[in-house]
Amino acid sequence: MLTGRCNCGAVVFEVGKPVSEIYVCHCSICRRYTGSTGIPVVVIENEAFNWIKGRSSIRTWKKPDADWESNFCSVCGSSLPGKNDEARMFVPAGLLPGDVENLKVAHHIFVGSKANWDEIGDAGKQHDGPIVG
Repeated sequence: MLTGRCNCGAVVFEVGKPVSEIYVCHCSICRRYTGSTGIPVVVIENEAFNWIKGRSSIRTWKKPDADWESNFCSVCGSSLPGKNDEARMFVPAGLLPGDVENLKVAHHIFVGSKANWDEIGDAGKQHDGPIVG
């Protein structure tokens, strides 16, 4: 069981399964969401995720016609886990403890739309769009 939280601790959640792969999304929406090159996340099944504290502090933005949503803490502004699709959640990797064993970047997605100043320097497999399957 992994416990994650926002910066101020108003929102706390649990991931109830081992995680090992980080996906870094480089699309323009994720760049704006983070103000950075993109967002590193772990993707888990909905059943493996549980909000522990602070649901009233969660605010949600959903792009029309999208199946995912972005959440953030209304107290400190931290990006929070959100709906990836009907069956899965994405969890920003930076909200998890920094000592999770075997957790590493495995995939970079939407590399075809990354910012021209974004240089990928790890061994994660690069995909021009989403990973289908």
